[in-house]
Parts: sequence; structure tokens; C-alpha cells
Amino acid sequence: MTVATYDVIVIGAGIVGAAFCAALKGSGLEIALVEAHPPVAPAAQWDTRIYAISPGSARFLEALGVWQDFDAARIAPVYGMEISGDAGAQLTFDAYAAGLPQLAWIMESNRIQHGLWTALQQQSNLTLFAGIRCAELDWLAEAEGARLALADGTVLHGKLIVAADGGNSWVRQQTDVVVDRRDYGQLGVVANFECAHPHAHIARQWFRADGVLAWLPLPDRRFSMVWATDEAHARTLLSLPAAELAERVAQAGGHALGSLNLLGAPAAFPLALTRVDTLVKPGLALIGDAAHGVHPLAGQGVNLGLRDARELAQVLRERKLAGCGELPLLRRYERARKEDILAMQGVTDGLHVLFSSTRPGLARLRNAGLDFTNRLSLVKNLLIQHALA
Repeated sequence: MTVATYDVIVIGAGIVGAAFCAALKGSGLEIALVEAHPPVAPAAQWDTRIYAISPGSARFLEALGVWQDFDAARIAPVYGMEISGDAGAQLTFDAYAAGLPQLAWIMESNRIQHGLWTALQQQSNLTLFAGIRCAELDWLAEAEGARLALADGTVLHGKLIVAADGGNSWVRQQTDVVVDRRDYGQLGVVANFECAHPHAHIARQWFRADGVLAWLPLPDRRFSMVWATDEAHARTLLSLPAAELAERVAQAGGHALGSLNLLGAPAAFPLALTRVDTLVKPGLALIGDAAHGVHPLAGQGVNLGLRDARELAQVLRERKLAGCGELPLLRRYERARKEDILAMQGVTDGLHVLFSSTRPGLARLRNAGLDFTNRLSLVKNLLIQHALA
């Protein structure tokens, strides 16, 4: 049996967990990263899981030394956004009008993950445990952290366990963290399309009676669709032949980009609001989807997680004499992140409730709100500034 001791043990090498490890390069901390399913080199086909990376997240990835190595031909800038209500209202955002080079970058999940994973191979203070499942987690006395047993018999001791293992976090289940999960009863249907007309690097979103439809620009005449809709409608969409699905999506978007051609197979994932009663315990910190879940209508989930990674890494770098797992130190991370997380959950959940309601008068109210916001440059600029973080 192999036994090893680390300052920090990170479980989960998705985008957020990998970025957190990379942010601790040169920190003097010894880190272990455990990932049962390490990313593989992406294929030429476009990934159906697409993220809108904010400028703040891009700067973070650049500071980690990975942004520079991404294939620019697979990244599309967003120069504007058009949001349409279900009764004709519109809200638009324009990078040029706001004095910005772009609002975001649209990127494939698998390429971000693989780029980070590749960079981690060279990190001298990091040990990778790839392709190995976690088997057992025992919490020790506060100053001693935790004992993690892996399925191959390896035992790791760590002062701090960082849960970066997603919305159904195994680590979280080994604790007494209270989780409030509200299933939206929706699936996010995702697919990529070729379009007849140029998209001009505009992201488009429609609040519809059957859910929220978003088209995110990809390089050339391609875009990624996310359709958050009830499960029955989602299953119908997934069952359609390629040509019929393309026509259904084109119709739903008012044929804004002409005729469409499906690229690859569509996929879907369940949508839920997830809240936890605390982000930290002695020897434990939650980041990314293990710490929060939000509706994807604002496209900010991954950016929220990257801000977790950035903040926790900074707290650990500035710890001075404090131990990595000490609760007063970890509370600094929680305090720094709480407002951002609550605000994003409140906005996305509130918009979902507002636009999914069939109560009389609400349709007029929500569309009037979009139109009113569209006329207020100051409010629009404040919204843009928050999205840039």
C-alpha cells in the first residue's frame, strides 16, 4: 500500500479543478490531483459542450499560461448580444458601444479541459492520480485534514481537500454539508449547426413559451445551440431526424441565420438550482459545480467556477503561517465568493421563474422590463461590467 502526504488534495480535473491546480504553480504547496476520467485529445468534430468565457476568465487562463496555447481557429469572439422576449421586447448589448474589444469568447469545453490537463503534466509541485477512482474519505482531527483511499489501494493524506468533482460531488456526499437542490424539470439540449448567413459574431437568445433558446457564435458560419426546455419537449427534439431538428431550430430562431445544417449528434443535460449551506469546513473547500449550480440562461456557470478557483488559490498563496485546512483561512475564501454566487443564482433563478410563468400580466411586465432596460445605457453598462469579471 502506497501512502503519500500533500498540502492540498484536489478531486476533479474538470476546467475549474484543473485551473485551481494550475493557479498554485510555484506556491510552495505540494498538491495531488485525483481524476477518474482524465481528458483525452479532442477530435476534429466540434464539441457539443460550449462555454462563453468572460474576459476576466480569459485573463485568468492567460495568467496560468494556457490561453496562449489554445487553437485560435476554434475560438469565436462575441461582439454583441440580442435578447428577445416572448412578446416582441428586445435587449441588446454591443461591445463597440461599451468601448470593449469583445464581450466574451465562445470555446469548446473539451479543448479547454485538454489544454489545462496538458499544462498540468509539467507542473513540478503537482502529482496526478489519473484514471483512479476515490474509494473512501475519512476526516481526521482539524489540524490533520483528511485521509483519502483510492480504488487501487493508494492512501493520500491532505491538510485540505478541494471538491471540484461536479454537481453530484462525491466529496460533498462524504460530509455534512447541507445541499438544497431544486430540479427545474428541464433539460439543456445542445447541438452545433452550420448556418446559411453569417452570424456576425452576435450571440442570440430568445425567451419562448417552450423555454430559453440561445445561439452562440462559433468560427465561420457555425453556431452552438442551447435550448433549455421541459423534458418532454427536449426528448422530442433529441428524437428528430437531423434535417427536421435543424428546421425546428431555424424556425424557433425566426430563421435569423437562414437554413441550418446539423453538425454531429445533439445531447442534453439536466438543469437544476443547487445551493449549499457552506463552501468550507475544516479541511474542506468546495469550488465550481460542487459549490453551486445555476440555470444556464446567463451562460455564466463556468465563469462562476473559475472565479472560485482564482479566489481560493489566492487565499492559499497569501496564507502566511496559517495551515491550508484551517477554518479561519478558508472563511476568507467563502466571504469573498458568497455575494457573487448568491447574485448569480438569484438573477438566473429569477429570470427562469419570470419567463416560465403563465400568470396573467407577467408577460407584459417581463417584456416591458426588457425594453426599459434596453433604453438605459447606464444599467446596460453595469450588466456588461459584471459579465466581464
